Amino acid sequence: MSAPSTAEIARSYREARARRARRAGILKHVFLILTSLVMIYPLIWMLAASLKPDNQIFGNLGLWPQQFEWQNYWEGWNALPVSFSTFFWNSTVVTVLSVIGNVISCSFAAYAFARLEFTGKTIWFALMMMTLMIPYHVVLIPQYILFLNLGWVNTYLPLIVPRFLAGDAFFIFLMIQFFRQLPRELDEAAMIDGCSPFKIYWAIIMPLSLPAMATAAIFSFIWTWEDFLGPLVYLNDMADYTVPLALRSFISTDGASQYGPMFAMSILSILPILLFFIIFQRLIIRGIAMSGLK
Repeated sequence: MSAPSTAEIARSYREARARRARRAGILKHVFLILTSLVMIYPLIWMLAASLKPDNQIFGNLGLWPQQFEWQNYWEGWNALPVSFSTFFWNSTVVTVLSVIGNVISCSFAAYAFARLEFTGKTIWFALMMMTLMIPYHVVLIPQYILFLNLGWVNTYLPLIVPRFLAGDAFFIFLMIQFFRQLPRELDEAAMIDGCSPFKIYWAIIMPLSLPAMATAAIFSFIWTWEDFLGPLVYLNDMADYTVPLALRSFISTDGASQYGPMFAMSILSILPILLFFIIFQRLIIRGIAMSGLK
């Protein structure tokens, strides 16, 4: 019997390597699927709980509802003195204005730090970065006293106005990293043509920075829609509540909590976030990858 040729040995080696790659790929996908199931289990449990009667939600009756209580969604929508449509509208107003404010003001600040030269730029940038390390709870009381003296408590102004003042250092830093990657020659060519710094921002920087701005808008949307502490501190009238604060109203201290309707409204409250993320997830990945935050 003749010895195998070099070509046969190479082919066998390639086939063995391909089999190992297929097995590794299968194991990787199985691991990712199992991990994904673990991560989405709370969401699946909440969906199942929204279709159960209250006396079956916390019992050992399995995940699948024994009887479907579609009425939970109707009861949850009208369970509180104010309809949930009002809460969704309130959250939409606060969220949309916050997103607009964050994108505009933070992009202005980021443009100044990344493309302009001014006195004390390094110091101001360091102070801006230091605010990332300050917990929100540290400044909560001073901010509340300030807004109380301004007469803004029990209005949406404390939730919206700071967004138009470039108060979120995370978005500023994200956009700075993106702006720094754009060629400086673009600014120089525009200045030769007579463009002002604002014209350069509006006509050149902003159109080229849509991925970073979209990422900031998406994160701002998610964080504002889910915000509970801010509305809890500044809003007193139920008619002004946002969705997270309205969900808290289902929990009663006298033991008469409505868990089925609460879970039903919780499912509806996360639908805008899920849809927003699914539609714009490509922009999120692109913006983070191109801004250096990866």
